[in-house]
Amino acid sequence: MKAMIFAAGKGTRLKPLTDHTPKALVKINDVPMIEIVIKKLIAIGVSEIIINVHYLADQIIEFLKSKNNFDIRIEISDETSELLDTGGGLKKASWFFNDDEPFILHNADVISNIDLLDMLNFHKEHNAVVTLAMRERKSSRYFIFNEKMNLCGWENTKTSVKIISKDTHHPKLLAFSGIHMISPAFFNSLNNEGCFSIIQSYIESSKNAIIKAYKPENKYWFDIGNIDKLKEAEQFLAR
Repeated sequence: MKAMIFAAGKGTRLKPLTDHTPKALVKINDVPMIEIVIKKLIAIGVSEIIINVHYLADQIIEFLKSKNNFDIRIEISDETSELLDTGGGLKKASWFFNDDEPFILHNADVISNIDLLDMLNFHKEHNAVVTLAMRERKSSRYFIFNEKMNLCGWENTKTSVKIISKDTHHPKLLAFSGIHMISPAFFNSLNNEGCFSIIQSYIESSKNAIIKAYKPENKYWFDIGNIDKLKEAEQFLAR
C-alpha cells in the first residue's frame, strides 16, 4: 500500500517553534509529528510513502535518513523552489502512484486514531474516486454533502464564498479532517498547473464522480495548527 504525506507547510501559527524547525518535525511529547504519522501508516501495511517538502526541507530529509527511512521506501517530492499547495503538490507526486490501487493522503500535522483500513474498505465498497475523513465541528470552511453523503459543494462562511457542484435538498456541512483516500483515476481531474488547491479539483470531479464523506465515530483527532492545539494533543496523548 502507498501513501503521501503533506509536509511542506511553514507552520507560521506554530511560531516560535517553527522559526528554525519545519512544522512536520515539531514534537508531540518528544516525538516529531511526522514520525507519528509514518508509524501509523506502517502499522496498517503502508510500505511506500512520498513526502512533499518546502520549508527547511533539508531538515526533514536528514531526519528521515537518521531513521533509515523507517525501513520502508520513502521518496521526496521537492517543492523548495515553489510551494504548490495541495492540488499542485499531489499532481507533482502523481508519478509515484503508478498502479490502480487507492492510496492514503495524510497531512503531517493531523494526529488521530481514525481506522484507516476501515476507511479504505468504505472507499472501495462505495466505488468512490475520493473519500474524505469528515467531522461535525466548528470551522470557517465546510464541504457540503447530500443525503447520500456524496460531495456536492464547498463553503467558506467567513468570506461567504459558496460553490455548488450539484443540487441537494438536504445539504450537510462537515469539516475536513486532513485525511484523504484517493483512487488514481482522480489524477484525470487535476487539470490545473503550478500552485492550486485540491478543493477546486474535488468540486469539479464531484459533478460526475463519487466523492464520499467518511465519518469515524468515537475517535480522537487533532489538527496541530497552533500552540494551543499542540498542548491539547500533548495532554490528551499523555494520559
